[in-house]
Amino acid sequence: MSKHEATDSRPAKVSALDKNRPSKEEARDAVRTLIKWAGDDPDREGLLDTPDRVVRAYEEYYAGYRQDPVEILNKSFEETDGYDEMVVLKGVEINSHCEHHMAPIVGRVHIGYLPDKSVVGISKLARIVEVYARRMQIQEKMTAQIADALGDVIKPRGVGVVVEAAHHCMTTRGIQKRGVMMVTSRMLGTFRTDPKTRREFLAVIGHELGKPLG
Repeated sequence: MSKHEATDSRPAKVSALDKNRPSKEEARDAVRTLIKWAGDDPDREGLLDTPDRVVRAYEEYYAGYRQDPVEILNKSFEETDGYDEMVVLKGVEINSHCEHHMAPIVGRVHIGYLPDKSVVGISKLARIVEVYARRMQIQEKMTAQIADALGDVIKPRGVGVVVEAAHHCMTTRGIQKRGVMMVTSRMLGTFRTDPKTRREFLAVIGHELGKPLG
């Protein structure tokens, strides 16, 4: 057996979440119950495989519960040749779900930070967005989580996060107002205390105070 195979064969660490997690069959039974409650027959041909498809979809939708944001951000780079200007990643698409109705939240995230002694890989910024988006969320909380994780782990001089998203719990049910976007932001460090830094960040992502993103 190779060293790689031996490493892979080690038992995975079981989290408290996984210990309390229902089995896949229990999850599929729950979907069948919902189909019946909706008024259809889970045993008809078109719905036979639906419970399994829904369970597999949920594994994608809520993959963020089994990912550690600190682990993702821990690898940083100090060889920057003295670069200390703003780093911005704009337009990171998100597909999240509202924790009140489990309806889709679809939008994009813009992240900026001012490095202190190190920078983080660009893919890590997108991955940290995914970690928090792939959970049941409210947008305000997700915005704060992304900014706080960056601030706590890579410790830059400042962090700015802006999220804009459409909420299907509002556009496809209830009040049913289409074309409405919710915008939230969190500014930390110099992004909060220095108006010039904040204005630069908002200008880079194409946002003017009092005007919608576009």
